Amino acid sequence: MIPTERLEQITARFQYLEAAMATGDGKYDIATLAKEYSDLRPVVEQIAAYQQLLRDLGETRKLLSDPEMAALAEEELPRLKAALPKAEEALQLALLPRDKADAKPAMLEIRPGTGGDEAALFAGDLLRMYQRYAEEKGWVFDVVTLQETELGGIKEVIVHVKGQDVFARLKFESGVHRVQRVPTTESGGRIHTSAATVAVLPEAEDVDIRIDPGDLRIDTMRASGAGGQHVNTTDSAVRITHVPSGIVVTSSEKSQHRNREIAMQVLKARLFDMERNRVDSARSADRAAQVGSGDRSERIRTYNFPQGRMTDHRINLTLYRLDAVMQGDLDEIIDALTADAQARMMAEMGQ
Repeated sequence: MIPTERLEQITARFQYLEAAMATGDGKYDIATLAKEYSDLRPVVEQIAAYQQLLRDLGETRKLLSDPEMAALAEEELPRLKAALPKAEEALQLALLPRDKADAKPAMLEIRPGTGGDEAALFAGDLLRMYQRYAEEKGWVFDVVTLQETELGGIKEVIVHVKGQDVFARLKFESGVHRVQRVPTTESGGRIHTSAATVAVLPEAEDVDIRIDPGDLRIDTMRASGAGGQHVNTTDSAVRITHVPSGIVVTSSEKSQHRNREIAMQVLKARLFDMERNRVDSARSADRAAQVGSGDRSERIRTYNFPQGRMTDHRINLTLYRLDAVMQGDLDEIIDALTADAQARMMAEMGQ
């Protein structure tokens, strides 16, 4: 049973925010109030629906003692009772603590792991998979830095993804993605296993993370080119080292000014992610066992091409439609991961 006092407190807070915005008093930060109001609105709507269902149940039970209305009440009562568990579950989900980063844009980083050229090619396949998923969602998929191999694979790619609930949908993708297939570079037809790492970081704003310029060491260097006429002859590449954390970020686009912007954007995201992980670790000693732990060393998924199979090892989900998955059909996987994470949170709250 959900505590009535908690529901009353949330409703009262929502009403306070509504009144505060209506007054337009200068002592209130309207933008902050509006954000909290917007976040609470769906919760309050679920509370109202749940409370209305409870009232309907109570009134229907009273009608059982009314000879003229008893038959109608007996017919209506089973429907209301059946609706109650679903209403309670919907309300419990609405009451779960929201990750404040869920609505943020994200920095998506993909790098090859073990497997040489095949790993780099698979990293490119993952990039296209996420790009197609972003297109399906109507998100903006902006490749900010890309280093390719001679065979068309990827050494490293960083993408800025913007849209509705980007981080909420992509945050469970962080980790090691393993592929099993016959490489195009393999003439013997043997199945190889290789891997690529994916990191999804919420975009950090200045209000989220502040960087002391004195903590930065910024170096410029000659960007690596593809050879021949493409060799870079100017010191346009930028490397930024955040001395306290040891984080090093480089960007090798043509414009040095643009490289500074990209490197700082990525550095902020990594520092923000590091701080989020520190806070999460302090809250939960067994965080590494949780879905979405963000542990880049954890093997989270296997893509088996000969069997047309995708397996997510965190929730033991196996789908035999790998072609569709590689085309960006990821909602079933992401929905299952989200539901599992919510179930874990609800179990923890019930303890």
